[in-house]
Parts: sequence; structure tokens; C-alpha cells
Amino acid sequence: MPKKIDPELRARAVRLVREHLGEYQNVTAASVAVSKQLGVSRESVRRWVAQAEVDAGDRPGVSSEELEEIKKLKAENRRLREDVAILKAATSFFVGELDPRNR
Repeated sequence: MPKKIDPELRARAVRLVREHLGEYQNVTAASVAVSKQLGVSRESVRRWVAQAEVDAGDRPGVSSEELEEIKKLKAENRRLREDVAILKAATSFFVGELDPRNR
């Protein structure tokens, strides 16, 4: 299970990359420098910056809010499918109990 990163650290990393982007040739180089400074992986910082760009509308993709909604809907869908499976099993059990041939 992935460890939870403090949202403040994530926001700080994104802010630092954006502030110092002019000092580096690209976002990846800035992400590497900031990741060394903060002690997190460079790929995490790069992904955080990319997601922040999506959330700001500067880049195409699915925003964080939409990802949360999708995750919530998938969990609800899974739970409802389990409920339907249980109800189907119960229905077939009770149909068998009511069948006069089984008495």
C-alpha cells in the first residue's frame, strides 16, 4: 500500500518546481533538484507537478476531483454488484424452498 504524503509537502514541491523552472532546462530537471532538496523521489515530484498542471487546466487530463469521484463511484458500483449477487443467491434459495417437489 502506498504511503500517504503530507499534502503540504506535495504543494511545497509543486510550488518550488514552478518557482525555479526558469533555472533549469525542463520540468524533469527542476523536479530532480527539488526532490533531492525535499527527500522524496523525483518521479513523485514530476507526477505531482503534472497533476497540478491538469488541475489548473494547463494540461489535458483528468483532474484530482474527477479522480476522487471516479474512485468513489467504482467503490459504490462494486458494493452494489455484491448486493445484487447476494440477493440473487437468496432468491434462488427461497425459490427452491417454496417448490412443492422439495417437500
